[in-house]
Parts: sequence; structure tokens; C-alpha cells
Amino acid sequence: MRFSTYFTFFITLIVLASCSSLNKGTSSFDDSDSPYVSENTKPKVKEQPTPKKAIVVKEEKVKVVDNTNKEVFKYYVIIGSFKVLENAKNYKTQLIEEGFTPVLLENENGLYRVSVSAYNDEQPARDKIGSIRSKFEKYNDVWLLISKK
Repeated sequence: MRFSTYFTFFITLIVLASCSSLNKGTSSFDDSDSPYVSENTKPKVKEQPTPKKAIVVKEEKVKVVDNTNKEVFKYYVIIGSFKVLENAKNYKTQLIEEGFTPVLLENENGLYRVSVSAYNDEQPARDKIGSIRSKFEKYNDVWLLISKK
């Protein structure tokens, strides 16, 4: 072999030997030895409260479609909207299985709204929306319908 081949082989061995010491964690510098690192100076992350999503409010003239009690309330908590009545009925069945007591409404444009609560005062309706959003992430788009007379 020539000298340059021996030299290249020797350098390769030195490089590999130094790399293997790094894999074993034998570095001479340890973070705990650093004057800049202390357990009391860990950055503190201030948790920000999750901003509340604004409640969508729509005003529509509605009538109750499928309930024996035809009483019309002023405020409805709406969890779904459909163009086809059969789809709204299927969704209602799904919501009943989840513990809701939904009522189907029809607005003046022929859309079917699925309501899970109805009130004559606004604040309890808003509270219900907040409660649903906190308990059911998948229903975070629930909104408030104000019934027009």
C-alpha cells in the first residue's frame, strides 16, 4: 500500500473513534456544568386561556315541525341545519342517542333547523351553547336562533 492509502485509513479510524465516543455520551461538557443553566431558570410558559368562539346569532321566522308541543320559543340552540327533512330526522335520531332532546324547526326558506334547547330568555340559551361547546368538541359550531314573530 502506498503512504496516502495508510494515511487516509488512519484518519478514518480516528474520526470513527471520536464519533463512537459521542454515541456513548462521553462528552466532556455537561449542561449541568454550565453557569448559564440552572433548574430555577427554566423558562416559564404562561398558559393562555382559550379564547371563546363568538356565538353566531341569526334571526328567522320558524315553526315547529315534528313535536306535539307546538309552542314557539324566542331563542333556540341550533346544532344542525338541513335542506332535506329526512336528513334532519336522521340527525335527530343520532342526537337522541347522545342524550339530547332535539326538536325540528322549519324556517321561512324551507331549511330544517335541529334545536337541542329552547328558551324565552337569551342568557340561558347562551349558557347552554357554552355548555355544549365545552362538553362536545364536535358541536363547537352550535349557534343561537332568535325567532321572529
